[in-house]
Amino acid sequence: MLSFGVWIAAERLGLSAVLTMVCFAVTLKRTRRRPMAARMRIATNAVWSAVVFALNILAFIFIGLQVRPILGGLDRAELHLYLGVTGAVLATAIGVRLAWHMSFNAVLRWRHRRWGYHPPRPLMRPTVGTGLVLSWAGMRGIVTLAAALALPAAFPQRDLILFAAFGVVLGTLVVQGLTLKALLRMLRLRDDDPVGRETGAARERAYQAGLASLTDVQSPDADKVREKLRTLLVSPEADDDAAEDAADGAARQRALYRQALGAAREAIQAMRDEDEIGDDAFLQIEQDLDWREMAIGGAARAGRPAPAPRPEALAGAGPGQPAPP
Repeated sequence: MLSFGVWIAAERLGLSAVLTMVCFAVTLKRTRRRPMAARMRIATNAVWSAVVFALNILAFIFIGLQVRPILGGLDRAELHLYLGVTGAVLATAIGVRLAWHMSFNAVLRWRHRRWGYHPPRPLMRPTVGTGLVLSWAGMRGIVTLAAALALPAAFPQRDLILFAAFGVVLGTLVVQGLTLKALLRMLRLRDDDPVGRETGAARERAYQAGLASLTDVQSPDADKVREKLRTLLVSPEADDDAAEDAADGAARQRALYRQALGAAREAIQAMRDEDEIGDDAFLQIEQDLDWREMAIGGAARAGRPAPAPRPEALAGAGPGQPAPP
């Protein structure tokens, strides 16, 4: 209901409802703290990924159906005008992003030369090459199409706007998308895996937080859970044994393991809030913890051990994509 209310309010205020919803969704994602069970989050991520994929396909099909009648109703002179306007809009979109980002990149490089480079987390240092790559990576997509389609039917020059929006999306995806790899090779940029380093730091902080949550608990079960967490700190490949033992142990041991996982979640959430890690690393560790919790809970209900997924499988999952169990 809140989403519908924001859309209606944007319409009444004369704002772009599409862009307002985008801003609202980003704000909600970054600020709302709504606890969700691991089982629900894994299922939601899987369904949502499929829904987003399908909606992207439908959006491009729909815009194609909108553009075809426009092309059919144009004579040669009008077609040349539409193509010229679309080319100018495409060049402007690419040029403005290039000018804006390279100006910002120049300011960052000047600031770093003057005061030093002290990033809050592992990041590539801004250079002219990285600025060019980020400028050239400004490919348009569903938001551009949705904003154009949201215009009322009686809006002046709506057909031209729709055609230009389609041309910008097609042009940026084809021209910039197909040449981005060549640009990276020409500039000889190398990825030093900042996401991997963030993931390693977040995993260590998470398990340390899990250990700290058991400091005041003195029992054989707590000792076993601490041993598992210390093993994961040294060797994440020891994943399966940790989950098997915890799942096959007493109810108290499983409760302590869940308590440690809860502390680990709070630790990585704090790291993201303080900009110590980015969303990619956060989602990867969150999936790791979700699958561990699922393995323990599933094994407890089945009355037998259920191994957690290995880190290699989790590392291969993209942001927002659940790894296979």
